[in-house]
Amino acid sequence: MFKEAIKHRAVQPYVYAKDKATLDILIETKKDDVKSVKLIFADPYDFKGSKWQYKKMSMEKSGTTSSTDYWKISVTPDYRRLRYGFQCTDQQNKDTIVTERGFYDTIPADIGNFFCFPYLHEVDVFQAPEWVKDTVWYQIFPERFANGDASLNPEGTLPWGSEEPSPTNIFGGDFQGVIDHLDYLEGLGINGLYFTPIFKAYSNHKYDTIDYFEIDPQFGDKETFRKLVKECHKRGMKVMLDAVFNHSGFYFEPFQDVLKNQEQSKYKDWFFIWDFPVKAKGLPNYDAFGFVASMPKLNTANLEVKQYLLEVAKYWIEEFDIDGWRLDVANEVDHVFWRDFRQVVKTAKPDAYILGEIWHDSLKWLQGDQFDAVMNYPFTNGAVEFFAKQNMDSQTFMDTITNVLHMYPQNVNEVSFNLLDSHDTPRILTEADGEKARIQLLYLFQLSFIGSPCIYYGDEVGIDGAGDPDCRKCMVWEEEEQDQEMLAFVKHLIELRKQLPAFGNEAEFRFLEYQGGAIVYQKQTKDEQLVFVLNNSEDYQVIEVDALADQNVTEIFSDKTISFDKKARIELAGYGFRCFRVR
Repeated sequence: MFKEAIKHRAVQPYVYAKDKATLDILIETKKDDVKSVKLIFADPYDFKGSKWQYKKMSMEKSGTTSSTDYWKISVTPDYRRLRYGFQCTDQQNKDTIVTERGFYDTIPADIGNFFCFPYLHEVDVFQAPEWVKDTVWYQIFPERFANGDASLNPEGTLPWGSEEPSPTNIFGGDFQGVIDHLDYLEGLGINGLYFTPIFKAYSNHKYDTIDYFEIDPQFGDKETFRKLVKECHKRGMKVMLDAVFNHSGFYFEPFQDVLKNQEQSKYKDWFFIWDFPVKAKGLPNYDAFGFVASMPKLNTANLEVKQYLLEVAKYWIEEFDIDGWRLDVANEVDHVFWRDFRQVVKTAKPDAYILGEIWHDSLKWLQGDQFDAVMNYPFTNGAVEFFAKQNMDSQTFMDTITNVLHMYPQNVNEVSFNLLDSHDTPRILTEADGEKARIQLLYLFQLSFIGSPCIYYGDEVGIDGAGDPDCRKCMVWEEEEQDQEMLAFVKHLIELRKQLPAFGNEAEFRFLEYQGGAIVYQKQTKDEQLVFVLNNSEDYQVIEVDALADQNVTEIFSDKTISFDKKARIELAGYGFRCFRVR
């Protein structure tokens, strides 16, 4: 047995409270090295005489990669406390006992050897809003979605879609434009809207805030925004705003005061200024977003800054009833601030959704004391590389997604924000070289995966675009210019996600097998099993799927009933797909 490959610590994601009564426990072993794993566990005070009254339960292999097997189990401690270890059995039926203090041939008598979960406190359980699990998001870049009120157009506003997007041009998108198209979004099946920043700012993207308490006049006024939120809520749609708390804009009043008064400014400690005089042109002599002089970094440890920003967080919830905050550049803001932020937001609205923009492993923000979720870019990268770009093989893709699923606790995965592209990335159609069949596979995988999926405005009607600013094109509203086939396909997938529990967020996800470019995965609930077969290649393929052998199934896209014999052979055209509902 490769003991050096065995991984477990008594911390997340290896052990965590799934709910107020249940612990999930995970251990990693070398691929195919261990035949079975049993959990050895009991209350640390459960003795008869000098003998600890432990139990054993078999663990389930929850996923495998080219190097690692993952084993998981859910247990309910009798008294909320637990000491535990593992009995790993190799291919020669030899047992190794895994404990916190090392490896043993037999179960040690001293329970001090074992891993410890001291007490399951309900207050410590990770709790995200339940509604997020059933939400399909739609990201709106307000300046480019729809121009509904021409009277708001800033000077120099261009006719809608008349030019390619640039870092500075304006097309006049506004709140009224969104209100005018809420029926479209409702018809698509969307029940969550994520808006990039709406607050007063200098740029067209609004990530350089001037006033966090004011709507940018290009978009409308507060009454129009209040109407927008109410109209969304009437349709069962949640509203999430973008908070840029890492940095302000150049014209933010406190920063302007620093430029005017320099070292005498009462706001000098609101920022990270290296020396005086402050140089706001070229390479700045203060911390900024990147090295962008127009976006000076805010000192969120400063009590005045903290109080100001926490008032912002509370204000838009209490005054306008928004349902969540997406937090820009969240990984560069201190953890103490985010803990206070959570307290303020959850006091104002307990079921508000707190989403951090973090592009890497984010476990330390997902302990239950800061964010409910992060933008799941590890998922994004794997899915786009495999389906759209076609530069990742099936094994690597399966490894990537399996690792993503085991990076965080399951209750975190269920509310992860699973995007395919955004205002920060090239659009998926461009990544796929215009191959729409690849995009269909990408959407099928995203919308049948665990988590809370997000569609970037216009992708569903075939808008393309390279990186910023090209990914910020005007929404296409002329039906004859929209990809109606893609729109109908996405709508159908969202309907399936809502109609079939196993298609959506209530099922366990697991890869079953692969062949060439084809992958097979399963979604399983207590009552239902779906098996997906996707051919991510242009070549015709026939793949045998063991999970369908001797099964009576319904193929949900054709509604055909099929009875397989001992060999379930699935024929797939290039970029073809099937989804079988096992009866």
